[in-house]
Amino acid sequence: VQLVQSGAELRNPGASVKVSCKASGYTFTSYYIDWVRQAPGQGLEWMGRIDPVDGHTKYAQKFQGRVTFTADTSTTTAYVELSSLRSEDPAPYSCAMGEGFVTSLLLWGPGTQVPVSS
Repeated sequence: VQLVQSGAELRNPGASVKVSCKASGYTFTSYYIDWVRQAPGQGLEWMGRIDPVDGHTKYAQKFQGRVTFTADTSTTTAYVELSSLRSEDPAPYSCAMGEGFVTSLLLWGPGTQVPVSS
């Protein structure tokens, strides 16, 4: 059972980035995929989650309008796309498989660094 994420991608301010999270070893549609990030010197930020069954999403208010979650059941891959990148966005972005609560994240991906050039 694992979550494998795409590699680091350097972006310019104002650009968008899309990070993938490939799930294997379990039934993809049985669990939510949550996305979190932790910027240097900051606490863990929960960004939201997607239900791969129907694509239903929930976004943290801070990221609403700038983040899009998608899930492809044919490839058991979830995606997060962050647009209008800002100086405060560089961080490792991690996916996590869970049961729909931040306190019940069962398996984590390794994280994808998203550096933003200055």
